[in-house]
Amino acid sequence: MASHIGRRKFLATLGGAAAWPVAARAQQPAMPVIGFLSGQSAQAFAPGVAGFRRGLNEAGYVEGQNVAIEYRWAEGRPDRLPPLAADLVRRQVAVIAATGGNNSALVAMAATSTIPIVFTSSDDPIKRGFVASINRPGGNVTGVSWFNAELGPRRLGLLHELVPNATIVALLINPDNPESARQPAELQEAARAIGLQIVVLTATTAGDIDTAFTAMVQNRVGALLVGSDPFMLNRREQVVALAAQHAIPTIYSGREMAGADGLMSYGNSLADVYRRAGIQTARILKGAKPSDLPVDQATKFELIINLKTAKALGLQIPDRLLALADKVID
Repeated sequence: MASHIGRRKFLATLGGAAAWPVAARAQQPAMPVIGFLSGQSAQAFAPGVAGFRRGLNEAGYVEGQNVAIEYRWAEGRPDRLPPLAADLVRRQVAVIAATGGNNSALVAMAATSTIPIVFTSSDDPIKRGFVASINRPGGNVTGVSWFNAELGPRRLGLLHELVPNATIVALLINPDNPESARQPAELQEAARAIGLQIVVLTATTAGDIDTAFTAMVQNRVGALLVGSDPFMLNRREQVVALAAQHAIPTIYSGREMAGADGLMSYGNSLADVYRRAGIQTARILKGAKPSDLPVDQATKFELIINLKTAKALGLQIPDRLLALADKVID
């Protein structure tokens, strides 16, 4: 009898020992989930995602190991953002990274006042109403800002240096993007100073882009400046192809365009911007409050020149521009 009791005690102890690891695993904290909300498409935004993950990695977070990311893509359609943001709020993600244009941040802010939001914006975050101040944002929002939308006059100067004989320059913008609204006025002033005429053309659809290039040919446009805009980035292959087809020297806002056979780009490094956004997100996961986390200001600019495209256009790149370039694509 005693031996049966002893055996039962042993089995009970063994069963408890076997169950202990399960209980311990159940008590471990759940993996935090980041909601990545973007106005762009996954394909167009791959460099931004890579930069974001790199920032997380630098802070000790690896996707699939100790953090999960739920991606929501609006595919260049702003009307798709509200339901995507609402879905992330329902899932109670730990942080929402609102990327790919100001609309993502505005929609996320409308969807929640409690879940932390990390925005990326090339506009003034105070004027846009994202934060109360750069150093003490207040509320549930912080992020990364840069100055891409303000670099139009500098891009115009670089384009003029490359094609000094072009007297009529087109500016192609998306009128639905508030960041684009002030670009024409800034460029008109800069153009007058160097004796250029600016033709402003707008596009919100792929068909509009085709129409804009037809207008450029009719107006004898000698060069093109493409405005900083998520829609233009999404349609970069179309824009680059039409610029090549009509032999119009073009400057873009980011290296993604030059890498897609665009002639030249000048702007902030998006990879660096999104790396910084990943770091900001990691800080919140580690306990920082958005209200106390200063908005990071990205100030790394890049001039990219594509020599293959220049050769196809019959252009000789001035030595000074080559010396200024951060990267030359052969």
